[in-house]
Amino acid sequence: MERRPRENIYNLPNILTVVRLASIPLVLICLSFRGKWGSFLAAMFFGLAFVTDILDGFFARRYGAVTVVGKFLDPLADKILVSVTMIMLIPLDRIPAWMVIVIIAREMAVTGLRGIAISEGIVIQASGLGKYKTVFQSVALVGLCLHYTFFNINFQHVGMFFLWVALVFTVWSGLDYLRKFRSVFSL
Repeated sequence: MERRPRENIYNLPNILTVVRLASIPLVLICLSFRGKWGSFLAAMFFGLAFVTDILDGFFARRYGAVTVVGKFLDPLADKILVSVTMIMLIPLDRIPAWMVIVIIAREMAVTGLRGIAISEGIVIQASGLGKYKTVFQSVALVGLCLHYTFFNINFQHVGMFFLWVALVFTVWSGLDYLRKFRSVFSL
């Protein structure tokens, strides 16, 4: 087996990914406090984590700082952040459990399909649908974390609107991955 040259894993994109992972407990702690302040802080930390996701991808591509560690940690951080935030919102009655189940099941299925493909040396690229899903999901979760009315805007309603849109893209992109997988493996 040929050994790859050693990568510098201590680069800005990977540091941003670690910051995103570190923000997860902050979101959870803030959501455990009842009232507007805890919700506001949870939304702020979640929003900042989402911004680090955008920035780490930008810097990785712009400066050629894509690493194997980053390829593993970045999607893992995203999935953990979104999943634990949604799970935490269930007992707060801010998100229906069935929606969380559909979204997390899709993530697990797509990750499994991509893993099978990679084990066969085939890469199934992320589609634009998945990018839309991520954006709508993140905006929805900021709104659902905020939950209360600020500036005469009911953020619970805003969050649920964007979550429904995200759910459409979640199912659509999941079916798209399944289609790509089937075409590659001719099932």
